Amino acid sequence: MIGLHEEPKPLIAILTSHDKYKRFQGNRKNFRDIAKMGKDLDIPVFVVTSRDLKLSGNKVLGYAFIQEKKLWEEQWFPLPNVIYNRIPQRKAEERPAVRRKIESCLAHPDIHLFNPFFFNKWELFAWLRKSHSTKSFVPATKRLTGYKALSAMIRNYPNLYLKPESGKAGKGIMRLKYVENESNPLQLTIQSPRKIMVVKSSSLSEIWKRIRNEIGMTNYIVQEGIELVSHNGRQFDLRVLVQKNGKGQWLVTGIGARQAGHRRITTHVPQGGSVEDPEELLALVFGRELTSGMMNRVKSNALLIARQIERGSGHMLGEMSMDLGVDMEGKIWFFEANAKPMKFDEPHIRKKSLERIFQYSQYLVKQSYNS
Repeated sequence: MIGLHEEPKPLIAILTSHDKYKRFQGNRKNFRDIAKMGKDLDIPVFVVTSRDLKLSGNKVLGYAFIQEKKLWEEQWFPLPNVIYNRIPQRKAEERPAVRRKIESCLAHPDIHLFNPFFFNKWELFAWLRKSHSTKSFVPATKRLTGYKALSAMIRNYPNLYLKPESGKAGKGIMRLKYVENESNPLQLTIQSPRKIMVVKSSSLSEIWKRIRNEIGMTNYIVQEGIELVSHNGRQFDLRVLVQKNGKGQWLVTGIGARQAGHRRITTHVPQGGSVEDPEELLALVFGRELTSGMMNRVKSNALLIARQIERGSGHMLGEMSMDLGVDMEGKIWFFEANAKPMKFDEPHIRKKSLERIFQYSQYLVKQSYNS
């Protein structure tokens, strides 16, 4: 099906966190899909928790998905040679014991662990600004260190987004707009999955008090708001999945579109966004004849960005998803990359994404076999 060679063979462990009630955490449907694909390809896959992954012995306790029983069964496995990091929460991954375990895997001569850590937004933008080929994709961005940083940004940009450095699925994102000729020109939009609230004021210090109240101790960035293309008054952006193939090269696995819900400030599905066809939406804005060229530009730019993020991270990465936006001039902007992509809802992208995990794992094992 994928043209995988017989020798050598990966033994893939999906790394996650221990759960005292459910044995392990993470997206079980995703893990099941990976295990099923492994079965089809005759490549063994099991789930292991960071607690049970003991590198000192030659066996580890993990969980195999038993298709006939439709359940996960505890079994002993040989030490894996490929580890696919799917620890679901930053907090869990940042625990000293877990970080040490990941570092040990990275240093192990017979183990290939890819995507060792979650990304941080501030670091991502810093990495991309370092390269001449990628810095133009990054909107103006500052760390939200205090009132002064906010004041400087709102003077230069009338539309700002405030985002948690370690955010997920659009959670905690706010928008601050300066609307001219209004008695209360400063408008702060705060959204949660169920509601949207707009706080209006003529005083930035009042607005700052409210922001500080919302963000608490969380590290935030403040970023120039880009006016993205929209259809029916709802902005949309593109979700691009890039993965490495059986030759260790970055390729675009698929592109989806996410459109903001009514009056929503982000396109994330948990925040009311919807899944759409990117070519259909782009064609409605730019016309059919410009769309294929634009899709090709999105692909080549996504690959440039992926290579630069990997360089910046200093680690071996095997996949990432990224959020790219297109403005009315057709310029492409980068907003976010995720080291642990969520499942793509589009079936053709989903199938290919699972295959690529195995292709890349096969490549990694082959590399050490040939070296």
